[in-house]
Amino acid sequence: MRIIGLAGWSGSGKTTLLVKVIPRLVARGLTVSTLKHAHHDFDIDQPGKDSHSHRMAGATEVLIGSANRWALMHELRGDAEPTLGALLEKLAPVDLVLVEGYKRERHPKLEVYRAAVGKPLLYPQDSAIVAVASDQPLQATVPTVDLDDINRVADTLIRHAIPLASLRATLEQG
Repeated sequence: MRIIGLAGWSGSGKTTLLVKVIPRLVARGLTVSTLKHAHHDFDIDQPGKDSHSHRMAGATEVLIGSANRWALMHELRGDAEPTLGALLEKLAPVDLVLVEGYKRERHPKLEVYRAAVGKPLLYPQDSAIVAVASDQPLQATVPTVDLDDINRVADTLIRHAIPLASLRATLEQG
């Protein structure tokens, strides 16, 4: 299992890029999973559903399954937020995991940059950024790729992804 992230300011197009690049990666025969960091309270469950009632009643975990998918919801109930490494360990093995967010973590990342967002590039301050995908040409000390060239973005993600074991070692050092 190889890992690479997408980092960028809010509004830079990280999710949009992921939605475009995942089908290209899958078409190349890769199995792909994603891990998304949420900066806010989120809930994938709905009030009025049995699973929601189970959680609200105090269940630590609720596993819901059907013929099409399953989902495990785990309530932290005051425990610390799990680390990126701990969450990666919960994923089933795939060829490539794309991490959205966790921009302060030390995994390799492709920066998604749009000048119109009005924020500075992240890569000069983050040595884990291995390349930048931008909507305009840039002079940079890391490789750059056109944000609209989805095949080159896919190539860049594959080239710079690292094995989970290597990431584990990196995270343990920091």
